[in-house]
Amino acid sequence: MDRGRTGSKHHLITDATGIPLAATLTGGNRNDVTQLIPLLQAVPPVRGKRGRPRRRPDVVLADRGYDHDKYRRLVWVLGVKPLIARRGTEHGSGLGIQRWVAERAFAHVHWFRHLRIRWEIRDDIHEAFLALGCALSCWRRLRRSRGSAG
Repeated sequence: MDRGRTGSKHHLITDATGIPLAATLTGGNRNDVTQLIPLLQAVPPVRGKRGRPRRRPDVVLADRGYDHDKYRRLVWVLGVKPLIARRGTEHGSGLGIQRWVAERAFAHVHWFRHLRIRWEIRDDIHEAFLALGCALSCWRRLRRSRGSAG
């Protein structure tokens, strides 16, 4: 853990295709696992083909930074299956194949210079830029998929 790290961290939850569903901002010295439950609770209802809109995903994939038994239990209580890499195990667990989707989403959001380098002092302004970056990332994805379909 980087207790003395300055700056801020972006935490992001995406769907299976990399579209951002929720994002939070914390200080750079905060542990990643503290944002797991708030991110899951921040996911808005997503309408499926029919029935009631889904509120939470079936499965959550996460890297070793989110490995903590207490939070695994809390994720199960929310009705979500946690697939979280264990600390101390060898790399190559197979989660990296799916985790790159989230890493790519971070890269798309960090294309915006205001998010890659934090210039704002106020958190609310930086959070607004984070929300705008996620929205523009979704818009770009939708525009690209419409262009290839027609």
